[in-house]
Amino acid sequence: MAENDEIMKKKEILFRGKSILELKALDTRESAKFLPSRSRRAVLKHFDVIEKFLRRCDKKILRNKKIKTHLRDLVIVPKMVGLNIQIHNGKSFQDVLITIEMIGHRLGEFAQTRSKVNHGSAGIGATKSSRSAKK
Repeated sequence: MAENDEIMKKKEILFRGKSILELKALDTRESAKFLPSRSRRAVLKHFDVIEKFLRRCDKKILRNKKIKTHLRDLVIVPKMVGLNIQIHNGKSFQDVLITIEMIGHRLGEFAQTRSKVNHGSAGIGATKSSRSAKK
């Protein structure tokens, strides 16, 4: 029974049959082969934008600065896993920790632009009964 517990602890999360270390070792174009078709096309088409963003992330990490971005349409690639990125939601920046399950999705999916609406009570004149109370 102790052996089963050790096996469960050692089991790492895989993405399409590859570990995250294997995917991080690959080039961005090579790792695109493991993405779904829509994400793969976007990565191959906007390869230069993703590479520029990754270089900028490396520089910010070395300087211990926060990584902020407005690039909500950027596809998450394996080299981004483990980064803490602040994504702009239209009003402020939201902290997002990139995990292996997020690979292939867009950054904007994890920074919601609309917040929950809390309606208050109706004002004077908003209902028929309160209209008569106004006079």
